[in-house]
Amino acid sequence: MSLLDLLTAHHPTDAKEEADLRTMRGFASSLSEPFSRSQWPAHFTGSAVVVTPDGEKVCLVLHAKLQRWLQPGGHADVADGGEMEATALREAREETGCEVVLHASLRGPLDVDVHVIPARKTEPEHQHLDVRYLVVAKDPGALAHDPNESHGAQWLTWEEAMARADEAPLVRMLEKARRLSQR
Repeated sequence: MSLLDLLTAHHPTDAKEEADLRTMRGFASSLSEPFSRSQWPAHFTGSAVVVTPDGEKVCLVLHAKLQRWLQPGGHADVADGGEMEATALREAREETGCEVVLHASLRGPLDVDVHVIPARKTEPEHQHLDVRYLVVAKDPGALAHDPNESHGAQWLTWEEAMARADEAPLVRMLEKARRLSQR
């Protein structure tokens, strides 16, 4: 499925996600290299809400550069073939050490979000166009963080995760994930 088709099929749940989805559709149509991290002013990223098989816990990682508790995720690689779910699954594996699969309750993204990444030495400020999936860790006991990406990874109850969520889109995504994973 093309990126634009994927985004066209997604149904937002609030005004922010609806606005972000419009922005993402525009960029999907206009960017020459939507998956390249050197594409400015924005590029697509993939992330995953990783849950235990029973749906009772969720994994958050302490992002090394942003110093925030977030879902695992990151930039697309050429090997992902332009498939956002492949990016999300790969990033979840790399950042948690767990073998992950897409959650059976969804046939597409869980959530979408546009967020600004602050300028750093080698990169100007830009936007991440994040396509987010719900995934299940087949082996939650294997949890281990990648020190190149984060300062830690933890299994948290939904209440603990919500207490660490520091912005509305993160709360929205976690609420969606909790509803679907605890069915």
